[in-house]
Amino acid sequence: MSSNSITNESDTFEIGDSTVHRLGFGAMRITGEDIIGSPEDEETAREVIQHAVDCGVDLIDTADSYGPAVSERLIGEAIGDPDDVLVATKAGLLRNSEGDWIAHGDPDYIRNQVLTSLDRLRTDTIDLYQFHRPDGDTDFEDSVATFAELKDEGFVDGVGVSNVSAELLDQAREQVEVETVQNRYNLNDRGSREVLEICDDEGIGFIPWAPINGDDLAEHGDLLDEIADDHDATRRQVALAWLLERSDVMLPIPGTSDTEHLESNVAASQLALREEDVQRLTNAAE
Repeated sequence: MSSNSITNESDTFEIGDSTVHRLGFGAMRITGEDIIGSPEDEETAREVIQHAVDCGVDLIDTADSYGPAVSERLIGEAIGDPDDVLVATKAGLLRNSEGDWIAHGDPDYIRNQVLTSLDRLRTDTIDLYQFHRPDGDTDFEDSVATFAELKDEGFVDGVGVSNVSAELLDQAREQVEVETVQNRYNLNDRGSREVLEICDDEGIGFIPWAPINGDDLAEHGDLLDEIADDHDATRRQVALAWLLERSDVMLPIPGTSDTEHLESNVAASQLALREEDVQRLTNAAE
């Protein structure tokens, strides 16, 4: 598909009081290698963020652990706090120099992190604040209660959870209105099928992370290539278009550090798959 005049043409979805296009942008890859430290060219990273907005992307997802701190800072520097872009961030993971991801849902830590995220994102209120991962050393309900309190206190507008089971999602919803769930989900990895069904039934946004993971796409490469050839598209565009067709609450956030790759991802919102294409892809990993 051509990259000329690329505009986000995905349908819209309401997250709290905000209406966003369902195809968003994941800002994990604008950091350094292994998601540690700054990228080689910070100006290019800021240009990618701004270009996403210019292409009509109004849902940007990040986390305090991306860098750590780097992704949030670059977003704040690139776009500040525009009224027409929803910036979602997450707390609940620690990083170290080896690149490990360490669950840490202690309420005092979360309260500290919201202040640092507000500063880096250059905002007074975080649009969507997500609990990044349940912590085996901290009671899940205590962690979620902290997010609920931050909402009541005006630090955040909406609360989301990530990497949760159906049972944990139910527990979270007993304490706070859950705007979104962010779990791994793509053409080949559908382990969160039950959680997606709950989100479908309840109108909760479902943000699939690793939406176009290369290894997962390779499992169905022949089928993706066949459909892509029919539409003059790429296999990644087909996989993204399938996600958008899969559910009205699906909010894919493909990430990249390259403007050309960004445009290719956004162009997937213009790809109209045939009903038979969608069904074949849906059946591929059932």
